[in-house]
Amino acid sequence: MLNPVQHADWEIAQDAETRMKSIYDLGREIGLEERELLPYGHSMGKIDASAVLTRLSGQPNGKYVDVTAITPTPLGEGKSTTTIGLVQGLGKLGKKSSAAIRQPSGGPTMGVKGSAAGGGLSQCIPLTKYSLGFTGDINAVMNAHNLAMVALTSRMQHERNYTDDKLESLSHMRRFNIDPTNVPMGWVIDFCCQELRNIITGIPGNNGKADGFMMQSRFDIAVASEVMAILAVATDLEDLRKRMGKIIVAYDRLGNPVTTDDLEVAGAMTAWMVDAVNPNLIQTIEGQPVLVHAGPFANIAIGQSSIIADRVALKLSDIHVTESGFGADIGYEKFWNLKCHYSGLTPDASVIVATVRALKSHGGAPVPVPGRPLPEEYRSENVEFVEKGCCNLLHHIRTVKSSGVSPVVCINAFVSDSDAEIKKIRELCEAEGARVALSRHWEKGGEGAVELAEAVLDACEEKTVFKPLYSWDMPFKDRIELVAKTVYGADGVEYLGDALDKLEKMQQRPDAAELGLCMVKTQYSLSDNPDFKGVPRGWNLRIRDVLLYGGAGYVVPVAGKISLMPGTGSNPSFRRVDVDTATGRVHGIF
Repeated sequence: MLNPVQHADWEIAQDAETRMKSIYDLGREIGLEERELLPYGHSMGKIDASAVLTRLSGQPNGKYVDVTAITPTPLGEGKSTTTIGLVQGLGKLGKKSSAAIRQPSGGPTMGVKGSAAGGGLSQCIPLTKYSLGFTGDINAVMNAHNLAMVALTSRMQHERNYTDDKLESLSHMRRFNIDPTNVPMGWVIDFCCQELRNIITGIPGNNGKADGFMMQSRFDIAVASEVMAILAVATDLEDLRKRMGKIIVAYDRLGNPVTTDDLEVAGAMTAWMVDAVNPNLIQTIEGQPVLVHAGPFANIAIGQSSIIADRVALKLSDIHVTESGFGADIGYEKFWNLKCHYSGLTPDASVIVATVRALKSHGGAPVPVPGRPLPEEYRSENVEFVEKGCCNLLHHIRTVKSSGVSPVVCINAFVSDSDAEIKKIRELCEAEGARVALSRHWEKGGEGAVELAEAVLDACEEKTVFKPLYSWDMPFKDRIELVAKTVYGADGVEYLGDALDKLEKMQQRPDAAELGLCMVKTQYSLSDNPDFKGVPRGWNLRIRDVLLYGGAGYVVPVAGKISLMPGTGSNPSFRRVDVDTATGRVHGIF
């Protein structure tokens, strides 16, 4: 293996790809029958989930571990890298292990964060194919989502242009009387593009009214689509089809919802998703299986690897490691109270990834900025910053423990970390009742993650009494307050504009007790203000909007100024991506 200190991630990945297993060998090793593996070339494939789950229905599940993190810096703290490293470490201990991670979005891949393939000697491969389109799942989500908008906007145009008699004769559908000022759905694209957050569509051109229905609209990033949320929580194709038909695209002038089933487009949307419903299979650079399914962004979406991927992997593995997005206040909370409710699965342990860098940020050091050199505070020892910042880590430990699950703190080691800083983290976390492991998987791969793997195996033997934070028959307002106070540390909740009115109308729905709660807020703070570090005190969570995802089955309170369409910064990653035209190899992806 190449030295990660001396070589970029893409160089390490391309070197490892010359020795990786074929998808056929990988499938056989993990216990797939030939008919259950759906190859996409030599190094990637999909798994026929229905076939596997039917054949292994009587097989007991392996141990189930979720990986989450402390509140991160804008640089990320290596959660995906740790997920891959842990699986490699378990492999070193002779365990048949697997990972489930989320497919990278083109937004961060071409933005500042990279492809989410891991890093150093703990990556999944093939890196380029995984990062650029993969097997087409996100493309399928975009097409399914945008087809719903095509159906809606064309219907709005036809209802404006035609009389009732002509509309009936042409379409054999009732008039919906859609309210153009109450269309919660927008379009999606898989890039970060602030230019598309607020747009006007259907501007008349040479064809006049035949050019469309003029209205205010927007683009969200594709992985924030409700279609992606459905892919994450659906249990099979039949469940996905039912959920697809419940997506609310607009409301009529009386306030009644207009769904994709009403527009008779849900079946065609599902047609785009037939292949996407099956999880993808690739490998770590040490040859362990990695299932990839559903999308990232737990701050603006559910941000979980899919239920289907986890169910399949738990039948094939002794221990399966799944990943939740961002910190435990966001990713783990949604895993705990949404994903586990939908799946019926309960975790045996949870890993909280922490770095000295993030702890220093929460302890008062200047926030690191992507693309700029790290401030001196991060390049030299400062135990005081680390100790002060541990308040954030301890808060997340308490969150995981309140679910009845044993937390394992993974100190994701950087070469600049000092022994005294590591010692202080161990001391404070162990006093809080958490296992702690120092892991050097970025630098040493599975060998560097053995201590972490041993701690996780030990935690999995501890009896778990998993319990949700709230009952789903609790009113939405009470659930939001419970999450805000218990998980975020807020004093209370404030509702801005008409957010409370929207929430109260949703509470009147006959299926209210069947709807979950998927919070949207910044990932950079426990609060709704990204500038508040550590564990903020004396603040209220501000809910400025509430969305309803009828197909995914949850209410979405939106806190603070966060947007469902991230922006591209002044020094994006795409500036460093290029192609060797002699070989066709892509370089610069990290």
